[in-house]
Amino acid sequence: MRSAEIAGRRFDWGQRTFVMGIINVSPDSFSGDGIDQNPDAAVSQGLLMVRDGADMLDVGGQSTRPGHYPIGAAEEIGRTERVVHGLAKDSRVPVSIDTYKLEVAEAAIDAGATILNDVWALRRSPEIANLAVRRGCAVVLMHNQDGTDYAGDLMDEIKQVLATARDHALAAGLAPENVWLDPGIGFGKTADQNWEVMRRLPELRELGHPVLIGTSRKSFIGKLLDLPVTDRLEGTAATVAASVMLGADVVRVHDVRVMKQVVTVADRIARVVDRRG
Repeated sequence: MRSAEIAGRRFDWGQRTFVMGIINVSPDSFSGDGIDQNPDAAVSQGLLMVRDGADMLDVGGQSTRPGHYPIGAAEEIGRTERVVHGLAKDSRVPVSIDTYKLEVAEAAIDAGATILNDVWALRRSPEIANLAVRRGCAVVLMHNQDGTDYAGDLMDEIKQVLATARDHALAAGLAPENVWLDPGIGFGKTADQNWEVMRRLPELRELGHPVLIGTSRKSFIGKLLDLPVTDRLEGTAATVAASVMLGADVVRVHDVRVMKQVVTVADRIARVVDRRG
């Protein structure tokens, strides 16, 4: 797999696992860390994540937790634009916008974003692929659906959805190394289905693109351990380590300092395993 050049940084896929820090600027974030109406605090949080080892940052202004309150593009832009601008100017790492709205993606790129994290894999705004090509951005395609019913095999259906989105992105002109695939842990899946996706993560690599996964603080961990979102650090660490061992290229996390250490150790083990065949 070829290396990607994003915002002046080189990402050599397969050499190590990269850490994406999560910056929530919505008041109703599921993780309880939303920084509403305080862009300076959000920028400071992101800069601290970079000092702690984040390779990239992901800014989101729309909560996607069950029962979330939907907002329009203008409000989402109002929450994210200054944060993206501040981080793009000062962090010296690529900044991602977590959205499925074309207008939000456009505003974020104007503010300095270089990764478009589409949480509906181009199904709600297929024009995001063309926008990414025109503006030289990478794209994350995340599996998502309404409800948790799957007519066939869970992973086969996820791969089919992502392959269709991938084909659209490539047809628009995106380079394969700039199309990243995310199985969508916690989106349109039960707790048991999330664990199955985790176990079968290597199957997603069969599509031939970098794999991103976000397990941080999610409810499937809380249900297993019977713990609130504020007490899922150790459970998250276990899923992050497993993700590295199962072939993830990027892990999306809240607690960067701790998870960077987890990733470093898991990467070292994974390299030993690879050499042993």
